[in-house]
Amino acid sequence: MTTSLWLSLTDLGRIFGISAVHCGRLLSDAGLRQQNGAPSSKALQQGLAYQHHPQATCPNAVWNGEGCATLLQEQGLRPMAERNLIDQWADLLSALEQGSPSINTSAEEMASDLPANLVTQVNQELRQRGCNFQVSPQAQPKRRASACRRARSSSSRN
Repeated sequence: MTTSLWLSLTDLGRIFGISAVHCGRLLSDAGLRQQNGAPSSKALQQGLAYQHHPQATCPNAVWNGEGCATLLQEQGLRPMAERNLIDQWADLLSALEQGSPSINTSAEEMASDLPANLVTQVNQELRQRGCNFQVSPQAQPKRRASACRRARSSSSRN
């Protein structure tokens, strides 16, 4: 049995780096929220919202975190944690592409550890930054110990 995490609009918006007002507007655009802020019958029937006191003049609803997050992602939003991860990968790969005598790994080697679901977004971020390096999608299925994991495991044996 799975339990849903019920969130306020503020908390749901925070996941995506948007305000509660913007989050509410997106849910309204998707037909899940009425003009007065109360969940629509569609939202209630689909289990995407729960209203504590439906008869109250001020709607007090919570939103199904997983279900609403999926819907918001379908509208093009990305969770902040994913956005930060994309930025970190782009920072690392662009720095490796520039090169340094003190670094003995290449951008290509490090890119082989990039999760396949982030390749397109990281490549897009690299292009936006003016970096010529692009992660090859073909290199992704190979799973091998990363340079960091190899270094940790060899140092733990000493």
